[in-house]
Amino acid sequence: MKPKKSIESLILTLRGQRVILAPDLADLYGVETRVLNQAVKRNAGRFPEDFIFQLAAAEFSALKETGMVSGDGRASLRSQIVILKSGQHAKYPPFAFTEHGAIMAAMVLNSPEAVAMSVFVVRAFMQMREHLAANVAILKRLAEIDKTLLEHDSGLRAVWSKLQPLLNPPPEPPRRRIKGFDPRDE
Repeated sequence: MKPKKSIESLILTLRGQRVILAPDLADLYGVETRVLNQAVKRNAGRFPEDFIFQLAAAEFSALKETGMVSGDGRASLRSQIVILKSGQHAKYPPFAFTEHGAIMAAMVLNSPEAVAMSVFVVRAFMQMREHLAANVAILKRLAEIDKTLLEHDSGLRAVWSKLQPLLNPPPEPPRRRIKGFDPRDE
């Protein structure tokens, strides 16, 4: 079973962590958001702070204003305009699940669809982590190249300053004066 949407598009970075919001996770797992939230509350001991956190009202408002989430708390890359269907606005800011929280949610829901979709969720988080690691490696290599270029630049400037006098035409040698032929000799 494949997800309807690209899971990567549902993963947001909040508080320095990559997370997926409860409405999107519930949608992926084929349950209602309230069912997911109830399962989390019944199994609160399985969800420490590094697995799940609730967005602050200000964070949720900021996400809605930027159009990153819709009024019901789902990640939205469609539009800057938040469109609310009747009865689909979030009364409370949604929960945000980290990668481990999303796996744990599949375990507590214990439905075949949730277990199957959790594989896709884990793979999406892993793929994002690999991309991040690749970007870090590329940035490190670019920094090394930049440093090398700066060293070469200073070396080339030194060579140029030493070559510059050699590139100028030589001064004309002084003319040999013969006495008696120069009007200034008188």
